[in-house]
Amino acid sequence: MTRRTAASAPDPRKDSRTTTLLMGVALLVALLIVLAVYWGPHLDPRTPGKLSRALRATARWSFLWFFLASVGGALKTLFGERFRAMAQHARDFGLAFASAHLAHAGLVAWLYLSYGGPGIGILIFFGIGLIFTYLLALLSIQRITARLDPKLWRWVRTIGVEYISLLFIYDFARNPFSGGVFQLVAYLPFLLLAIAGPLLRLAAAVQKIRQARLSFR
Repeated sequence: MTRRTAASAPDPRKDSRTTTLLMGVALLVALLIVLAVYWGPHLDPRTPGKLSRALRATARWSFLWFFLASVGGALKTLFGERFRAMAQHARDFGLAFASAHLAHAGLVAWLYLSYGGPGIGILIFFGIGLIFTYLLALLSIQRITARLDPKLWRWVRTIGVEYISLLFIYDFARNPFSGGVFQLVAYLPFLLLAIAGPLLRLAAAVQKIRQARLSFR
């Protein structure tokens, strides 16, 4: 009995290695995406529109990690134990999202420093999301969250996640036909996933409320 319990207990060192590996892979691939867009074998780095394409590509890569981080718990609530592993690695996926997003944030900084960017309103709108991204990453450290009121932490996490979701929906839904059919097809799966995320979390929250009410009867 003792051996089995010890063997089944999570290994903090293994968890730390998994987190570090995912963060490293997420950032490395994001950087490779930037390099591929700018210096791919069939692309001239001086071609106009490179920065815009790199921004779009890195945003989509970041979003995949965010989606995995933000819907695992909801999927487990709605569809059961088959999504347990995904829910258990939500923190790892979230930190991988924050890591991958560093490349995108760097490109945004380059855009504003070199070309002025699309305006102060957009900067504030997306800047708040960037603050939430790294605030949630910081608050994923257990020693910090242990000192916070659990209700406050849940509110911060919920508001942060839903605000970031709103940003992705806005980004993927902007001018979907401006790039023709190719851009529409390239963005449509991401837009559908971005919309599905909040709906899944809402459905999971409703189910938890129903289960709580039934347990008190």
